[in-house]
Amino acid sequence: MPKVSRNSALRSVELEGLEVRLGHLEGGFSVCFERHTADANLGALFRGLPDDRCPLSRLGYVLKGKVSFVFPDHKETFAAGDAYYVAPGHIPLHFAGAEIVEFSPTDVLEKTIKVVMSNLHQGGAS
Repeated sequence: MPKVSRNSALRSVELEGLEVRLGHLEGGFSVCFERHTADANLGALFRGLPDDRCPLSRLGYVLKGKVSFVFPDHKETFAAGDAYYVAPGHIPLHFAGAEIVEFSPTDVLEKTIKVVMSNLHQGGAS
């Protein structure tokens, strides 16, 4: 698909405090439109991935609020109006009221989603 919008995204994931609309673009990238309605540390969802952290690289833009990513040695926080790049090996921190758009490699995203969904079904989310 050459383009995708929040409304045309074919997949959605809704968890307590999080709504994601996901679409795949040509060229091996996917876009996620995210709304956060609760604060959350998502570390438990990445159990079983390398170092129990998110293996995705992310390019994003914060529409509203803020989002943080925790690395073993530092934390990066981005606020409304910020465009960002986040390297693999992080844990996302969500804040209520945040809205973001992120682009990630589709192949790594799909593998990551499988583990995240498995952890959710096994009660691995805190």
